[in-house]
Amino acid sequence: MSGTEKKTGRERGEEWWQTDIIEMRPGIIRLRGYEIQDLIGRVSFPAMIWLMLRGELPSEDQAALLGIALGAAVDHGPQAPSIAIARMAATCGVGINSAMASAINVLGDVHGGAGEQALSFYGDIAVALDGGATLKEAVLARLDRFFAEDKG
Repeated sequence: MSGTEKKTGRERGEEWWQTDIIEMRPGIIRLRGYEIQDLIGRVSFPAMIWLMLRGELPSEDQAALLGIALGAAVDHGPQAPSIAIARMAATCGVGINSAMASAINVLGDVHGGAGEQALSFYGDIAVALDGGATLKEAVLARLDRFFAEDKG
């Protein structure tokens, strides 16, 4: 189509909705360039999520790790305490900033503390790497300390 031809509303709409994620036409469904029939039954759900987000199929280890992370996230679902508090605050008519602040105020060691603990864990590994340890040595040393700590 030359630059002088006018596009129909449908053509403009199709262009507007076109993405690099999916190509869908009669008889063709491609996800990130992969034929859907080549993915179904051969690619795990975490691997499919990886493909959709990253544009490439993951390694088996990457897909397994994403599956573990997704499984760990399921325990709270939509009723995590911080989410419930934010929703309750919003229904009381406060603004989004206040609702979010209400949610943030309940984060601590029991709820939402894993992020801070993970950063500390990764920081210790980074210090060991800076000291000349290999990644394997640094991770194993940190894991040994983690399991030796009193959890009581």
